[in-house]
Amino acid sequence: MKKILFVNRQAPFGRSYAKESLDALLAASAYDQDISVLFSGDGVFQLIKDQQAKSIEQKNIASTLPALEMYDITKVFVQASALSARGLTTGQLAITAKPLNEAEISALANTQDSILSF
Repeated sequence: MKKILFVNRQAPFGRSYAKESLDALLAASAYDQDISVLFSGDGVFQLIKDQQAKSIEQKNIASTLPALEMYDITKVFVQASALSARGLTTGQLAITAKPLNEAEISALANTQDSILSF
């Protein structure tokens, strides 16, 4: 079983990265891989609950994130410094994500067979 880390660095709207990452995560889970996902940088905005995406005619990515657990994707992490820099807390997130500091992110990355960045 391969260990794969998906790193989401982009804001949820304006580009297709968030949707592409979600599609790739779900596809990889079908192949019984050991999957982790890290939201870093502006990617932390993907996690905010109660987004008003309809006003910009987009799909609310955060509303689909609870499906990750149904696909056995339970290793969900968020860059603590990215949350802090954007004035966010874990209480504002649509799903549970474990905050990691830079050393913990590095340690996580070092244990992976593959890292996919979106």
